[in-house]
Amino acid sequence: MQHVASQIEEAAQFVRGQWSGVPRAGIVLGSGLGAVADEIDVGAAIDYGEIPHFSRSAAIGHPGRLLCGWLRGVPVLAMQGRFHCYEGYTAEQAAFPVRVMKALGIELLIVSNAAGGLNPNFAVGDIMVIDDHINLVNRNPLVGVNDDRPGSRFPDRSAPYDRQLGDHSLAIARRENFVCHRGVYVAMLGPTYETRAEVRMLRYFGGDAVGMSTVPEVIVAAQAGLRVLGLSTITNVCSPDVPRTTSGEEVVAAAYTARYKLRAIVAGVIAEECASS
Repeated sequence: MQHVASQIEEAAQFVRGQWSGVPRAGIVLGSGLGAVADEIDVGAAIDYGEIPHFSRSAAIGHPGRLLCGWLRGVPVLAMQGRFHCYEGYTAEQAAFPVRVMKALGIELLIVSNAAGGLNPNFAVGDIMVIDDHINLVNRNPLVGVNDDRPGSRFPDRSAPYDRQLGDHSLAIARRENFVCHRGVYVAMLGPTYETRAEVRMLRYFGGDAVGMSTVPEVIVAAQAGLRVLGLSTITNVCSPDVPRTTSGEEVVAAAYTARYKLRAIVAGVIAEECASS
């Protein structure tokens, strides 16, 4: 990791050259969830390929742009798409944008994803506030020669997701009258979807939703001392007893139908939390 600090600064300097704002919050938009970007008053839109040391997103529903602007008057950075380990990237590469957003000034990170519902009480289109996660990607962005400048090598992760932000999200859902759960997210490597035996295993482990992202970014956010809100949009129901086929296109389409719910939570949390801090 000793080379990472210079790469972070080089990428941050490039973004500063495109936009002079100082962001308070960062947002990572997962598969099919880019509609939240419609709420942002964009000052600059930068393709990932232009930013030094950024990878390129080739996943379905990931446009691959960094949006710099204002959400409800709060300066923010929003990633339209993320990098996945199943694309061949390391966990460090997948989490690198979070390091850059921290260097640019964010204090709060919102990560979102499309996920399969393991909990039998979940339905397609529901939102789940991530209370905790299980890392079955089996990769960690902090592995390697250490550099203390980005943060401690052994960050505390007893509460990787901020409880207050989760409570706030649930309150917004009640106010807007839509279903929002709280639960455990399981991260798998992918890109294949789970077998019925794997679904049984994940449920036995205590998982409520399963996806292929998010954990590397949250590990780095914990190291950086960021407050984190995690949100999963349930895009398909995983049942070991009722076999269903799933495709990437169907997941993106299902995520799109829930875009207004996600937008309400993200915009509400940023406007109210950042205004009060």
